[in-house]
Amino acid sequence: MYSTTRGKPEDRALRTAMHRWACNTKQREQAPEGAAGALRWLEANTKPVSAFTDDPGLARDLLDAATSLLNGQRAAANTVRKHRMLLSNALDYAAELKLLPENPLKTLKWKPPAGTYEVDRRSVVNHTQAKALLAAVAAQQPSGERLVAFFALMYYAALRPEEAINLRRDNITLPSLIQSAGSGEMEEPVAAWGELHLLRAAPYSGREWTDSGAAREERALKHRAEGHGRTATIPPPLVRILRAHLAEFGDGMGGRLFYGVRGGELPFITYRRAWKAARRTALTAKEFASPLAARPYDLRHACVSTWLNAGVSAPQVAEWAGHSVEVLLRIYAKCIVGQDEAAKRRISEALE
Repeated sequence: MYSTTRGKPEDRALRTAMHRWACNTKQREQAPEGAAGALRWLEANTKPVSAFTDDPGLARDLLDAATSLLNGQRAAANTVRKHRMLLSNALDYAAELKLLPENPLKTLKWKPPAGTYEVDRRSVVNHTQAKALLAAVAAQQPSGERLVAFFALMYYAALRPEEAINLRRDNITLPSLIQSAGSGEMEEPVAAWGELHLLRAAPYSGREWTDSGAAREERALKHRAEGHGRTATIPPPLVRILRAHLAEFGDGMGGRLFYGVRGGELPFITYRRAWKAARRTALTAKEFASPLAARPYDLRHACVSTWLNAGVSAPQVAEWAGHSVEVLLRIYAKCIVGQDEAAKRRISEALE
């Protein structure tokens, strides 16, 4: 969309000026001189929207650029779809403002690339690996022990990180302790399950991108209307982990279960670093270099895969995980590491 490249600032400077300042309404008027100069150049040397009417090939050129990487190669299928949608939305708005007679992208003969939405099977841990990772988290100082329950909620209850970090004590129903017949002390009942009552999530945006100035903003659960929650299950191992966490750390800011060492909001960088360190400790060098549990979110994938492979019905898994059955079967129906050999063994037994 450049009208000329004469005097053009470096590409990185232009991208930074657009992303950091121009597209951030809170920061736009505070751009430093370097960024402000780049934005002035863009304003003076960008083609008007009406150029799409004068140059029929411009829409395709822009679509090709928007769906390519910086090195010119085609982006991944999911990125292509997303960028095409964003560009089309912008041009729909231009047509709504009568700056264009119609969205020029809608006249192009364009087929979206074939892509997969399935979870990368290599990223899914088995139960032994998951427990080793949680133990490696617990061993870290100073915040490791307070993060065990945070990661355990993803692995045992399939919570998303933004759901786990927004969890409060009154969202949790744990089974009642029972009195031991021998000592008379209260103890955990065997194989007792609890429930999570999820109402809202707090996804991470960054302080510069929220209206409140907080790093996170509460909103409705993903795929749910405002005010609509969901119930998830707490298996016995997670019951024990949550009870220990509540006894040790209690409530934090706003009643949240998870908070920083100094009592404030749990920083995104804190649990990201803790997870990276845990992977380095608990996994082999080959596993660490692989996609295995590369993100905390991969624990959720492992949980859903475990449920499905245990024979839990798809509608029940979808309800607990907060998905439609269609999305569940399309994305999350993957086997955990180690299931291949079990499947082969069962087939061999059948053939015998």
